[in-house]
Amino acid sequence: MRRTASPLSLFLLGAGVFLLVLAPLLVSHVLPEAKRTPLDVDTTTVFTGSGSYFDTKALKTLHDRPLTVTRQVRGDVAEGVRSGNAVWDVSTSVDIDATLPASDTRDSLQWTVERWVTDRRTNEPAHCCGESPVFDGEAYLKFPFDVERRDYRWWDGTLGAVVPLRYTGPGTVRGHEGLRFTGSVPPTRTGVRQVPGRLVGLPDRPQVLAEEWYANGGIELIVDRPTGRILYAAIGPRKTLRAPESDKDAVVLLSSGKLAFTEATQRQQVSLAAADGGKLRLLGGTLPLGAGVLGAVLALIGGILVARGRNVPTARD
Repeated sequence: MRRTASPLSLFLLGAGVFLLVLAPLLVSHVLPEAKRTPLDVDTTTVFTGSGSYFDTKALKTLHDRPLTVTRQVRGDVAEGVRSGNAVWDVSTSVDIDATLPASDTRDSLQWTVERWVTDRRTNEPAHCCGESPVFDGEAYLKFPFDVERRDYRWWDGTLGAVVPLRYTGPGTVRGHEGLRFTGSVPPTRTGVRQVPGRLVGLPDRPQVLAEEWYANGGIELIVDRPTGRILYAAIGPRKTLRAPESDKDAVVLLSSGKLAFTEATQRQQVSLAAADGGKLRLLGGTLPLGAGVLGAVLALIGGILVARGRNVPTARD
């Protein structure tokens, strides 16, 4: 008589060993791959509020009017695959009620088109692929994965520079917990624009190079910690013109005490963050733990059955 293992015992042992090997691989290899900025993003976020803007037809600033900022982000998948980076095309329009819907950007108060290229793992700028503008910082359209409770460098496209954002504690958006960051931009000269002299208080000069100034009285972001997705955003922009070498604003181009994500945008961002965060939790905890426990049980049962084996008659028997 000789002892041999049954097919079932070998299967259970093999399956258990496989799951035991798979569990750490999910954490060390699969999870890091999941923590990569997506290539095929296609989202629209909307800010609303009230404020002032310069009416080019009336040639004066109108006050206490509804304002809407619409930002559309679409990923260039082909360029992203080729470069290995996240390549996002961003269209941002500032509108009043008369120029909505924002899809018709020709009549918007302001319309910009940008291309942002970031490292898919670190969220740092990747200077390639027709990036425009050349930017810096750690955060803009999103934060890195696993956001830390510390200050971050946030890129302000209007300023054309990095703004330090301070971590100010936890924040909640529609029941979803995140981290709150705040900052501001003091009045800063950002460029010049040729305008009629009378527009900036110099009626004797037909044309002048007026100075463009920008400030942001209040930047507030609430960010989902696992994914880096911005759940809530509010800004307080102010863009003005000054006469050359003047220290006083002559014309208000755009000003609002607060433009913030609409409720619909907040719901969308929370839903996306919850779905993506669920996948990360699954890969980082639930699946490895389940695979490890089940693998240990199957390997133990299979090992016992193999050790016991069964008697098989030999030719001499």
